[in-house]
Amino acid sequence: MPSRELPSSFPAVQAARSLRSERRLPFLIAGRVVGSVAREHLALLSDCAPWLQIGSTGVRMDDRLRNEVQRSAALAAANQSLRDDGVLTGWRNETYAVFGEPGEPPLALIERAASRFWGTLTLGVHLNGYLADPTGRPTHLWMARRALSKPTDPGKLDTLVGAGVPHGQSPFAALVREAWEESGLPPELASCATLGEPLQLHRDVPQGVQHEILHVYDLQLPPDFEPRRIDGEVMEHQLLPLADVLLLLRGDEMAVDAALATLSFLSRHGLLADEEVPALAQAA
Repeated sequence: MPSRELPSSFPAVQAARSLRSERRLPFLIAGRVVGSVAREHLALLSDCAPWLQIGSTGVRMDDRLRNEVQRSAALAAANQSLRDDGVLTGWRNETYAVFGEPGEPPLALIERAASRFWGTLTLGVHLNGYLADPTGRPTHLWMARRALSKPTDPGKLDTLVGAGVPHGQSPFAALVREAWEESGLPPELASCATLGEPLQLHRDVPQGVQHEILHVYDLQLPPDFEPRRIDGEVMEHQLLPLADVLLLLRGDEMAVDAALATLSFLSRHGLLADEEVPALAQAA
């Protein structure tokens, strides 16, 4: 669930709390719980991951795999088999860390497309790019619509920048890089973004489980700024008044993590109330 209490009336907040843990078993490496696997996949894993010790209370990587290189190789072989069988889709050729806690040395490395299958903790970044009136009060947000070719949430509305954090890169460095690739923000502008807060999701998704810490940043943009599509991961950009953003947040057109990042922005700027958010209508 999010790390702060956002109004539960919004669908994204409810979705962030949707994990049905009874369907899964903990996944352990070196005695640390690093994720979870679906009970329905246990028979499949016994074939493609013989190094797994499967029990009634969890699945454990064989302790004879003593280092990150050996563990990564074992996971890579299993994931390739799962990919060949059509279980894993949306292959990225992008490496994520598998760890007990963020900031710790990785226990293993994994293909990004496999992270939700194994339920491992991932890191994401979002940028709320906004316009403000002369007093600094936000009035509009730039939104991006995800390309239909995206393996997750195709066609959904997103924040101005939304991305995963690969192994070897900090959330802020990933933000600056993706800001240019997705929306054409030059690094000198993107580097002015300020960290709002971290949020956490732990929810069921079609690929398995999204267990993710989102680093949410804010950036006031010049009135004449126009986003540009650089890498093809975004279909279009829209500049929306905050009242329209609120209407979107009460529906399902936005990706869940993007909606949470947007709600965080509105809440931190005093634009959400417990009732029908009169402050938003006033700001618009």
